[in-house]
Amino acid sequence: MSEAILKIRDLKVNYGGIEAVKGISFDVPAGEIVTLIGANGAGKSSTLRAISGIVKPAGGSIELLGEHIEGKNPTDIVKMGITLVPEGRKIFPDLSVKENLRVGAYLRKDNIEDDINWVYDLFPRLKERSWQAGGTLSGGEQQMLAVGRALMSRPKVIMMDEPSLGLAPIVVRGIFDIIREINRQGMTILLIEQNANMALKTAHKGYVMETGSITMSGTGLELLADESVKAAYLGT
Repeated sequence: MSEAILKIRDLKVNYGGIEAVKGISFDVPAGEIVTLIGANGAGKSSTLRAISGIVKPAGGSIELLGEHIEGKNPTDIVKMGITLVPEGRKIFPDLSVKENLRVGAYLRKDNIEDDINWVYDLFPRLKERSWQAGGTLSGGEQQMLAVGRALMSRPKVIMMDEPSLGLAPIVVRGIFDIIREINRQGMTILLIEQNANMALKTAHKGYVMETGSITMSGTGLELLADESVKAAYLGT
């Protein structure tokens, strides 16, 4: 296993008096895909929100390449190398595809055209629609744009929150093909996904979250083969 690029230790997230995340710990090794699976309300999205600085942890530590990032603001965390593809995509509907990609690089001072072309190589459909308003794209194309926009900051870790949500099965397969391809090109990925079957088939390592706690871990294939995971999340 590669050395961990991201280390989560005893992370807690509270909303008022509600404990959404109850002291979880896990590692994201460099160059690997790690997935968190679990039912709605398990604390998966809250975990990503804490890592990305959207919510302040109630306790615990988050380290990126040995540097503590817990409590930093989202802009600083993007500068340090973590980007989030949010649930629901959250693209800018009135901006063109290319303008959306440029927004993803807003913290960079260097030439970004090579990276725009890289995103277009990953997503030829976006190149075809370069000057089309983001809001006129299909759901699958908007998800491609959300991933492409996150890649434009040249992150060390890209986090994805439910990338298959609301998409047709054939589109979901295409999205996961791209997740595997950007990982093959060296990108480290932390993935939250309710399609546990696709997530575990894709991930090197998986963690099962239930009511704010990690209850199981293993390789993607180990969790796929586990009878309790099959019963709870795979419908078998």
